[in-house]
Amino acid sequence: MKTRFLPGKSVCVMGLSALLLIGTGPAQADAERLEADLRALFAERPGELTIGDVSESMLGGETSATNIDYVSEQGERLLIDRYVVEGDYDDPDQVLMEGIRMADEQGDAAGTIEVQRLVATGPSRSVLSLEDWLTDLEAEQMVVEGLSVERRGSVVFDDTTQPARTLRNPRLAIERLELESLSPQHIGSLVARNISGSAEAIGDLGDGEFSLASLDLQGLHDLHSQDEARADRVELEDLDISAQGLSTTLERLLIDSDMTDGAGGLWLESMNLDLAGMIELAPAEKRTRLRMMSNVLTGGSGQLTLDAAFDGQWEEKGGNRALLIGESRVTAGEAFRWTFDSETPARLPEGVEPASYLTRLDRLDEVTLLGGEVETTLTDLGLFGRLPAILATIQGMSEADFLAQARTQAKGLGSMFGPEAARLLGGLVDMMEGKASELVVHLSLPEGGEHEVETLANDPLVLPSKLDMKVQTR
Repeated sequence: MKTRFLPGKSVCVMGLSALLLIGTGPAQADAERLEADLRALFAERPGELTIGDVSESMLGGETSATNIDYVSEQGERLLIDRYVVEGDYDDPDQVLMEGIRMADEQGDAAGTIEVQRLVATGPSRSVLSLEDWLTDLEAEQMVVEGLSVERRGSVVFDDTTQPARTLRNPRLAIERLELESLSPQHIGSLVARNISGSAEAIGDLGDGEFSLASLDLQGLHDLHSQDEARADRVELEDLDISAQGLSTTLERLLIDSDMTDGAGGLWLESMNLDLAGMIELAPAEKRTRLRMMSNVLTGGSGQLTLDAAFDGQWEEKGGNRALLIGESRVTAGEAFRWTFDSETPARLPEGVEPASYLTRLDRLDEVTLLGGEVETTLTDLGLFGRLPAILATIQGMSEADFLAQARTQAKGLGSMFGPEAARLLGGLVDMMEGKASELVVHLSLPEGGEHEVETLANDPLVLPSKLDMKVQTR
């Protein structure tokens, strides 16, 4: 039989062979680069690194390494089941890591960190360092799934804003973590879902655990400094804390500190404090007094619910002047409601940009009020009707004698601070007697005057001479 020569078929075979040969070179090169870069990552760290299989897909576009295992001389260990670079190695589309486990079985930092899956989209490089990826990595997005952190022994949290805190055996788990627009100094957004944690010996709180449905941070800035780092917006939902010294749930907390749009504030929705449960865990010698306080606040239910809103606005008035507007509301279940409304023109320090200054404002000594109006209202929702009995018991007198003494003291203080001060204190007594349900105080700062906020706050005794005060009961 003669073999016929088929030109078309031969050309196809030869072309496919050529493509495979051409593709093998870059594929092999990228695989070698990945292994070299992974080894370089650990080159200055004494220890042993082993890498299983390093390869690239047949048609290119995916370079992977499996079974990465690093053990330091101190016994620290890092395991990565699978590491994948997708797209151009020099400009990757994605970097994927699966089965990450970092463990330290010795020393004060003994514990483990585990991640089921990490995906970085549009990263600035192909090999990521798990230790400092937040400080020198740029990426369009990063998604972390199945994150868990566990430490054994005592852990000290120390920063410049609060005293050092010690706790034992802390654990933290996050089902999903999404970060957008990463750079060394800025993160566009950070959203965490289904967070839980626990620890032992948390200061005065004792042992405890918590869960949080979601945490949403927007506009994280100045990440190079722990003191300067901030977020434009913070929102958390469905927080549940259960500890020996604290039992509380919170439906929602929102903090908007970005004042560039002329407004910001803090909103607290449905925070429930289980006072009865916390009292049962308190030392026996303190429970009686704590129950008395709880009964006054809650009417005997042992459950205190708080809702709060603090709205702030500002309007630029030219130069370094601004109009500051505030509306605040706090409602404590069946206890009281307090409102505070203000509208005050102010002079800010020379050379500051109002939005940026008000966003970072943490001190008032540089703010000067140029007049304005303030009105605050206290509404009784049950607290003041319960106060006389408990206060009279504490002072060892009858309820009638306590109220008579309180009214006498109110009149005496009025002789020292003026008739409006007497009306203020007398109004509180009226609320305890059931003669009034609301106390309204209106304050006016004279226009044209200059009043340093810090001076007014630090020396309340000067307020009667600086303010025009009107008191009214309803």
